[in-house]
Amino acid sequence: MHYKTAKANDAAQKELRKTLRNNMTPAEALLWRSLRASRAGGWKWRRQQGIGPFVLDFYCPALRLCIELDGSAHDYTYEYDEQRTAYLNAQNIRVVRFSNDQVFNSYDGVVAEIIRICSERQGEVTDPTPDPSP
Repeated sequence: MHYKTAKANDAAQKELRKTLRNNMTPAEALLWRSLRASRAGGWKWRRQQGIGPFVLDFYCPALRLCIELDGSAHDYTYEYDEQRTAYLNAQNIRVVRFSNDQVFNSYDGVVAEIIRICSERQGEVTDPTPDPSP
């Protein structure tokens, strides 16, 4: 799987993104409470953001930072996750993964780690938008 550029919110993904937003997992819903409305450190987050061929759980465009929550289904998708992460890294998007168990068992720690990563990432990013499609 090789894609040259990242197109944000491809129209072909619109229904999928809408379905994912309306049917968030319990872990996503819990974390979204801290990310929405710029509550976590003042950064604006989007949920179920399309970037290229992928839909990201949470995305902060200003920091080019993606937060992915992995449930038990991800136990069998290592290769796909690696390809996805490589693609996003090539777009200068950093991917940070947390398990659903981490969100449920160490919620405050997960939020604190996200805020720490955001602060660290703030000085690294110069262009907040993905490369446009040709």
